[in-house]
Amino acid sequence: MNIQFMSLGSGSSGNCYFLGTKAHGLFIDAGIGIRNIQKIAKNYGIKMEHIRGVLVTHDHADHIKAVGHLAEKFNIPVYTTREVHEGLDRNYGMTKKLSDVHKRFIRKKETLQIADFTITCFDVPHDATDNCGFCIETGGKVFSFITDIGHITEEVAQYIQRTNYLIIEANYDEAMLQTGPYPIRLKERIASPNGHMCNREMAYYLACHFPPGLQHVWLCHLSKDNNRPDIALQTVVNAFQKQGITVGQDVKVTPLQRTLPSNMFSFETEE
Repeated sequence: MNIQFMSLGSGSSGNCYFLGTKAHGLFIDAGIGIRNIQKIAKNYGIKMEHIRGVLVTHDHADHIKAVGHLAEKFNIPVYTTREVHEGLDRNYGMTKKLSDVHKRFIRKKETLQIADFTITCFDVPHDATDNCGFCIETGGKVFSFITDIGHITEEVAQYIQRTNYLIIEANYDEAMLQTGPYPIRLKERIASPNGHMCNREMAYYLACHFPPGLQHVWLCHLSKDNNRPDIALQTVVNAFQKQGITVGQDVKVTPLQRTLPSNMFSFETEE
């Protein structure tokens, strides 16, 4: 089986990820404009008629902007918890609201099957209405999406340990945040246990608890003002080296661009 993954956008300006096989695909979040999604999909050979669902992590505007458009225009169901669906209904960031026919309610720690994908939703700490991480198995490989997370809990850690391909937040560099222009209250919110995760904490955790089957890490949701891709990557390289893990040899690490699509990553599996 051939599995494909790409980021259409990753950051406070909008988040959207694609995971697909030859016949089926999913979007994880849809926080960029619908026209941009359609343009990128066309350029990268993503067929909208193959999309079997949109998985929504939480109800902040940078994750949900085009969710309603995708559902209504392409008849795509939207999967998330009841609390997140209620948040979508209230949020002004939804430029088109969902009709009930496209809503699918899921529960955390329960597993569902959508086409080629076995999906488990789990809880992550963040300051939205409700917050989901997604563990997705397809072709015998496990992808975990962990974005907008304040810290790594025991529950999140369990899913990280199962993962072959990890999309995880590296939102800010601590020194850049502390010396940057944000007001104190916003800095405190970002650095709180229910805010966002810094490069150092993420890198240190993965280095000290390196999953046995981990092959590739994508650093997502980098801050425009408080981080840079080179800083995030070097933080991971340094932390991994201290534990005898060589980036590029033992595991690949890729920072994702905020407003530009990534490459299309393709993986062949035996299933």
